[in-house]
Amino acid sequence: MAAVIPETEPPATAMRRTLGVRDGVAIAASSTAATTSIGIGMGVLALYAGRQTPALLIVAFLPILGIALSYARLNRTEPHCGNGYTWVGRSLGAWPGFLTGWVVLVANVVFMAYTSAVTGSVILQFAGKLGLHSLLGVPLDPGSTGVSTVIGLVALVVVTVTAVTGVRSATRLQWVLLVFEYAVLLVFCTWAIVSGDQPFSWSWLDPFAIGSVRSLAQGLVLAVFVFWGWDAAFTVNEETKNASDAARGGLIALLAMLGLLVFAAIAFQRAMGDGELVAQGPQALTYLGARLAPEPWASLPLAALMCSAFASLQSTVIPTARGALAMGRDQTLGRRWTRIHPRYGSPAAGTVMIMAISAAVAVLAVGIPRINLMILTAVNSIGLIVSLYYGLTALACAVRFRGALREGPLAALRCVLVPGLSALALFGLGAYLAYRYATMSDHFQATPDNGWFLLLIPGLFVLTGLVAAAVAKWRRRSPYFTTGRGTDADTIALPMDRRPA
Repeated sequence: MAAVIPETEPPATAMRRTLGVRDGVAIAASSTAATTSIGIGMGVLALYAGRQTPALLIVAFLPILGIALSYARLNRTEPHCGNGYTWVGRSLGAWPGFLTGWVVLVANVVFMAYTSAVTGSVILQFAGKLGLHSLLGVPLDPGSTGVSTVIGLVALVVVTVTAVTGVRSATRLQWVLLVFEYAVLLVFCTWAIVSGDQPFSWSWLDPFAIGSVRSLAQGLVLAVFVFWGWDAAFTVNEETKNASDAARGGLIALLAMLGLLVFAAIAFQRAMGDGELVAQGPQALTYLGARLAPEPWASLPLAALMCSAFASLQSTVIPTARGALAMGRDQTLGRRWTRIHPRYGSPAAGTVMIMAISAAVAVLAVGIPRINLMILTAVNSIGLIVSLYYGLTALACAVRFRGALREGPLAALRCVLVPGLSALALFGLGAYLAYRYATMSDHFQATPDNGWFLLLIPGLFVLTGLVAAAVAKWRRRSPYFTTGRGTDADTIALPMDRRPA
């Protein structure tokens, strides 16, 4: 006779260690979404950096590389799916640590709500290319926020299912999407470099040729945002066969991202002048495809953009659920975030809840125009959030390993100086961006181009984080706050989801 398990004592299980370096690369590369960044970001970068966009990308990569090395060093000592949330909490204090986890969680939810609508719009554009312009009497208009959101929510459900059924199956799908989109990107960018009529100049790689310090700083903030997402590989370090595989995956994806971005920037500038590139804006990649090839080949960049948006949506669901899992283990969030599926070994409940919250925000954006403005503004000002949590994590590395200053120049450079300088660089960029937002407008207005409104959104992220931290400390009495340490990843018994597999 089978034993009856009491409802108050659920069986414990853990996430399964099935991933390798290749899977980490897939998650990090999909999260950074090179094709999407290239497709919609090159025109914006050119607005500030002009023909020095390749140089801007290289300069912006330097502090990001320092941050990535900090992540790798911390991960080697303490692999934890909460990464920055845990490392900052144990090195700098519970309050900055909780804020690190909170702002990443909220920013990812907002990003998913925004990206689901963008994904729906790209899918509709591709459907139109295939001749499908209506379905059940409903016009499939890519410019319709409502229709795009509905299609995007379907895509969000699909990526959630793949994430719940196991991160390994999700990474396999991401590899298929990555191979296709990178192949298309490389072919068209190579074609543009070979056939372009704009003369190449070595000044394109000279950051000192950028017109002003203001343009350089603003461009750097945007470029740092373009690189955002490689740290997703570190959220699955409790599911990799070796914890160092997560670091290798993230670093490989980051280096590949740099190569693709610089290569694409040169290709775009060989094919288009400054004014033309800026004018095309978010349509730069599809415009390039139409210039170089006839249909149906001209639609391949759009198909690659669709794959990139889909993969980015999926790769955001995965790390967000695992960050919430880490916070749930410390009881800074509810225990429901820690439930592991008995068959798939994934944080299924948290993954579904993340999807539901993102979907609700996306739906609210359709019905309440003010919400839509807030989402767009949050995406525009997310550079502040990225600078904050990347900088805090690098600073945590410098503080934790400060003893390396006595171990020789190389150890001091690797463990303290590079992380510390990278943190200062991002804090400086964030402070500059905040100053720009504070001084660019003389009144408050709820529009995405109003500086005070741009400051309000990240301010709300931090304020809600402080409130949530207070609840975790004084109401939940989380060990993260009361002991100053929280819960170790390998000592917690996670509740198993009782629903049938």
